[in-house]
Amino acid sequence: MELFESAPEAGFRAEIQAFLAAHLPASLRRKVLHFQRLEKADFVLWHNILADHGYAGPIWPKDYGGTGWNAIQRKIFDEECFLGGAPRLIPHVNMICPVLQRYGSAAQKARFLPRVWRLQDWWCQGYSEPGAGSDLASLKTRAERRGDVYVVNGQKTWTTWAHWADWMFCLVRTGSGKPQASISFLLIDMKSPGLSVRPIISTDGVHDLNEVFLDDVQVPVENLVGEENAGWTIAKFLLAHERTDLAGIGLCKRFLSFARRAMGPLLAHAPTPADLRLRDRLVQLELDVMAHEWTVLRVLSADDSGEAAGAAASILKIRSTELQQSITALMLDCAGPQGLRHLREAREQDWDQGPGAGLPVDPLHHALVAHYLDWRKVTVFGGTTEVQKNIVGKTVLGL
Repeated sequence: MELFESAPEAGFRAEIQAFLAAHLPASLRRKVLHFQRLEKADFVLWHNILADHGYAGPIWPKDYGGTGWNAIQRKIFDEECFLGGAPRLIPHVNMICPVLQRYGSAAQKARFLPRVWRLQDWWCQGYSEPGAGSDLASLKTRAERRGDVYVVNGQKTWTTWAHWADWMFCLVRTGSGKPQASISFLLIDMKSPGLSVRPIISTDGVHDLNEVFLDDVQVPVENLVGEENAGWTIAKFLLAHERTDLAGIGLCKRFLSFARRAMGPLLAHAPTPADLRLRDRLVQLELDVMAHEWTVLRVLSADDSGEAAGAAASILKIRSTELQQSITALMLDCAGPQGLRHLREAREQDWDQGPGAGLPVDPLHHALVAHYLDWRKVTVFGGTTEVQKNIVGKTVLGL
């Protein structure tokens, strides 16, 4: 495996850079690079620009309108989008689409995949529950089949963007046997009677997360993906995609660029010993991200050879989320005393401190605080670090 890009890969990177320079709207890039909050319309706009140029499905096969890119090309595309200031790709697109491509019926593929291509349907993930987060197999939401419908009762939590969603892919219990052998995978219309969404405001003051309540929600039997009680296999397949996606090289590099930006004024004139220690932390994190990238390249090399990511997905998830937390902590420390202030409004596009607001504070510092607070979650979602270590211990170390 080569750790350096070949000439064709460097050419592909230049192609993506040129695409971003030509087609990423300046207003959208400015919002991203200034840590301003993005609305649903921002994500839809960017997704459709990608679709216009055939880039909306990096992991989709060509048969379904995808790019047909190999793993290294997908990594380069993701990295350049993050560094170029593009909004993130909607993660649920790269979760539900591979599931439908592999396990969906012909009718489900024909119905849902074209609409996802243009983001005409927004999806959310109904996995976690109040008593079943990392221990997902203990979920309690139950679906009882009654003729041509499943009647679903239960609760999901930490459901990202459920308030924007048109559909939810959901794990439900349909049997009474072993926990993993009695779970099914359902597609649920968010407009269904009996389904309600309640917001969860995260520590940075933002509404991305939600609770979803299902009270006698009727779901047509044709919305079952795969076979009844075979949902655990599909769930593991989807989680492998999610955790590999969380490797986050592009995101780590974007955060490092923000850390350099925040550190610039500290090092410009007569830096103090404390400032120099911050610089040393930045250098160490740059080395750590480089080492993480080499690990990702090894995993991606195996991906292209047809091998499953397996426990490697858990290793990447652990390391990436730890790095993201370390970098956001450094970013916060770069804000110094100004990092003690945090106004949610400072991340809005037209925010103005106005007269009498006290000492002027760079909006960037508010964003650094917000990211530090928000990124405490990354070692929890997608399976906690402790659970990922258990997976690695069992599958790699045989513990």
